[in-house]
Amino acid sequence: MTAKFPFSRISAIVLPLAAVVGLSTAAQADDWSPTRNIEFIAPANPGGGWDTLVRTTSRVIQEEGLAERSFGAINVPGGGGAVAWAQIARDAGNPHKLFATSPPIILVPLAGTSRYDHNDFTPIARLITDYSIVLVPADSEYESLTDLIDAIRSNPGLSVGGGSAPGSMDHISMAGMASAAGLNASDINYVPFSGGGEAMTNLMGGHIEAVITGAGEASGQLGEGSDVRAIGVSAPERMGGVLAEVPTYQEQGIDYTFDIWRGVMGTPDMPAEAVAYYEDLFAQMLETEGWQQARDQLGWIDAYQNSGEFGAFLDEQKEQFSDVLSELGLLGG
Repeated sequence: MTAKFPFSRISAIVLPLAAVVGLSTAAQADDWSPTRNIEFIAPANPGGGWDTLVRTTSRVIQEEGLAERSFGAINVPGGGGAVAWAQIARDAGNPHKLFATSPPIILVPLAGTSRYDHNDFTPIARLITDYSIVLVPADSEYESLTDLIDAIRSNPGLSVGGGSAPGSMDHISMAGMASAAGLNASDINYVPFSGGGEAMTNLMGGHIEAVITGAGEASGQLGEGSDVRAIGVSAPERMGGVLAEVPTYQEQGIDYTFDIWRGVMGTPDMPAEAVAYYEDLFAQMLETEGWQQARDQLGWIDAYQNSGEFGAFLDEQKEQFSDVLSELGLLGG
């Protein structure tokens, strides 16, 4: 079945790493280095995709000895990211503060629930692509994604939780999949939580039927003896590792894929020499064995873009997601 959404796939641009860090960037990076430890903010509670990215990158940078200063993970939950963005926006020019980002930096402002959007911050680098995954309790009656969709079709009140705000990433991913399966996307009873960890707690407490979250953050909770099962992943083909047995949406007759890009941004008006330093740092990190092991374990795909490329990509994403939210009737005024 062909998706009814404006587009059935939000595509990832995966670029050769060697092509994106030029000599001029390296030269600028030599002009500046941090004078104190870096605050690296995950705009949600522990356990979600932002938190996983922040803690994984911070650990790899430290273990590989790539920076003299440490990167401290700080969780600032609330508003699907909006609380953290408001705090960061007040710290313009601070080169010692970064935050993890993904589609909510586009979606939440478009839905009218944040006054700040990607244009208010400094793009540093896009790092990876992840995918959405649907989880149910291990003892759930739903053996497949089509079982869940059929149940929602019969009882639209069944709830699906996610770790982002209404109209944001998890909601859009679920709505797009439901539309492709023949449901009205606006009829999905989506329950927002402040991060994937809180969504999982409510799933295990029996308060919701299923959770849609990032495959990378879910991978550590799956496997033999797990309390949850995965019934579908939004990747175009099966993933590796612990996710190898999870069928794609398309395998189950639902013609829909959804990419979750993740990257790093900085404070408004961050100095160019600091941006160059971080571009070079994250590019080096992606080449390390420590990163590659962590990436593979989490099921991520490298998708590096430097600051300029990432900024242009964000502008394109805003245009695309505006169409999606308009279709759902969630575009803010």
